[in-house]
Amino acid sequence: MQPYLEIVKKVLDTGFKKPTRTGTDAFTIAGGIFEHDMSLGYPLLTTKKVPFKLVATELEFFIKGSTDKQWLIEHNNHIWDEWANPKKAPYGHDEESKKRMLEERDLGAIYGFQWRHYNAAYTNYDADYNGQGVDQLQKLVETLKKNPDDRRMIVNAWNPSMIDQMALPPCHYGYQATVIDGKLNVMWNQRSVDVMLGLPFNIASYALLLHLLAKETGLKEGRLIGFLGDVHIYANHVEGAQEQLSRDPNKYPLPTLQTENFTSIFDWKAEDTTVVGYESYPRISFEIAV
Repeated sequence: MQPYLEIVKKVLDTGFKKPTRTGTDAFTIAGGIFEHDMSLGYPLLTTKKVPFKLVATELEFFIKGSTDKQWLIEHNNHIWDEWANPKKAPYGHDEESKKRMLEERDLGAIYGFQWRHYNAAYTNYDADYNGQGVDQLQKLVETLKKNPDDRRMIVNAWNPSMIDQMALPPCHYGYQATVIDGKLNVMWNQRSVDVMLGLPFNIASYALLLHLLAKETGLKEGRLIGFLGDVHIYANHVEGAQEQLSRDPNKYPLPTLQTENFTSIFDWKAEDTTVVGYESYPRISFEIAV
């Protein structure tokens, strides 16, 4: 996946080192674009191993509109473990704050809640939000089926009035669908881009979403494009980034996706989709910056 590696190289070559909210310095550039044609395969990185199961279960979690961290834990997905609804467990770097965040299961009004219940009054992870707020994802699907030439098919996770109720303000804050020549394209916007740890997941997640939307609507899979804002590599990720750049991106072909028993994107489960033919270089460990 040369487009991803070109972003890595540009940040390493031209990034300005600056402090961050996490306490770890990062090499940063302003703006970037990731582009991929889905006809070339599913963009799961081959220059390091990316765990597809985590990508898929998190996307299922978002599509459900869930905000219950426990659901992810029960599906052996721990990428949200350190986060929590700041109204219940305020963010902090001290050990007491970290402990409260770890133990609180409510993530607040994060991605999936905004996708499925935009601007509904938020109370708790186990509340019934059926029929509340704007179901943006449902509206996008309906529009793709009824008026695929529409240029207003947008799902927005950025809700300024509810930022203080989110475990983490959305990094990838919105996406748009377009249909050109019978092909479905998905373009996502991302304000903060952790190139080594987060971006490979974001690419794989939105590619999977594109795949599912195409199955839902009977359209062909087109282009995946990411418009990236604050693009950074943390200082403690530089060695791993250099290791990844040393690996041949053409050694392994891109895999494909196979989804069985599909009835609707809203009924889809992570285990319904498998990655076919995935080979890669070994995993590179990157410490998460909280």
